[in-house]
Amino acid sequence: MNQGQTLFAQVMSHAPHRDFQRCVQRYEGDRRARRLRCWDHFLIMGFAQLSYRESLRDIEACLRARPEKLYHMGIRSGVSRNTLAVANEKRDWRIYAEFAQVLIREARRLYSGESFGADLDELRVYALDSTTIDLCLSLFPWAHFRRTKAAIKLHTVLDLRGNIPTFIWMTDGKVHDVHLLDQLLLEPGAIYVMDRGYVDFGRLHLFTRAQAIFVTRAKKNLRFRRRYSHSVDRSTGLICDQTIVLTVAHSAEEYPDPLRRIRYKDPETGKTLVFLTNNFALPALTIAELYRNRWQIELFFKWIKQHLRIKAFFGTSENAVKIQIWTAISTYLLVAILKKRLELEHSLYTILQILSVTLFEKVPMQEALSAAADTSTIGNNRNQLLLFDF
Repeated sequence: MNQGQTLFAQVMSHAPHRDFQRCVQRYEGDRRARRLRCWDHFLIMGFAQLSYRESLRDIEACLRARPEKLYHMGIRSGVSRNTLAVANEKRDWRIYAEFAQVLIREARRLYSGESFGADLDELRVYALDSTTIDLCLSLFPWAHFRRTKAAIKLHTVLDLRGNIPTFIWMTDGKVHDVHLLDQLLLEPGAIYVMDRGYVDFGRLHLFTRAQAIFVTRAKKNLRFRRRYSHSVDRSTGLICDQTIVLTVAHSAEEYPDPLRRIRYKDPETGKTLVFLTNNFALPALTIAELYRNRWQIELFFKWIKQHLRIKAFFGTSENAVKIQIWTAISTYLLVAILKKRLELEHSLYTILQILSVTLFEKVPMQEALSAAADTSTIGNNRNQLLLFDF
């Protein structure tokens, strides 16, 4: 990093400008752009995320207060809330979505060696879930959810090695979680962990045909016939490990192959869980451990809602909302990439908190962070505390 760069410019230097311009050219993003080009638009939206701005007026006031710093932050255009509003309304959101995919690939490469469990290090494991962001129906009528509510859903696939979102699908709040399975390009040999909302035996059979593995929880009304019971060590919390076939005609037609059913009593909570999987090779306790790691995606959703600007939006159109969410995800990925490349020990929470008040400073990143103690907290749950301390 150059010592003459602002901290904001140091963060954004990890965004590959050439790849961004390819995305811009693909959708003709800079065509007829006279005041605000796509790159400056991305930088300003990234600044809004890192500095916790709440509105376009807030962004304008903050950046106009330090006009001498804009050049050193890489921003070449003037900052106007009206120009930003037009860009958010008119500019193709797919530019920022595709650039986020570039950052996702780089982040996954950097975190590919991360460990998340002694028995799971050789596995490719993804967690599937969705989170709902509530909106005001009068301002966001295109996102109609219920009679008096509006909402959007972020359907997400999270790579548990590094907690990197590998796939995000945005829909209105009415789209059921199970439809995410129709959007996935399944990886042979990979493990997909999901809750009961994704139990659709026709869709789950696609995993078996693609030679991918799923781990989910069984619904209470599951009807089956036991073919074989495997021995288990009950001192570990395992109750049974069975090979079963479905007996309801429609379900059996959609999923004609055997399934593995595992009952497990969590020693910590005392709750009994029933898992279904199409994998018969992994130890039963490993299946339970895989499902326990699914909780990381819940923490990921909680974290981004607390620390990124994805609940209060700068525009009310669908295009503006998607641009803001994709630039928020890109900002998260850039900080994760920076953390790994600079081998920083601080958590993402601490890095973001320090950056939020030092973006205009011209000091090396390590120097800005060196005096800060890592006191990151996300609630009182110890598991939450560890989530982003990779």
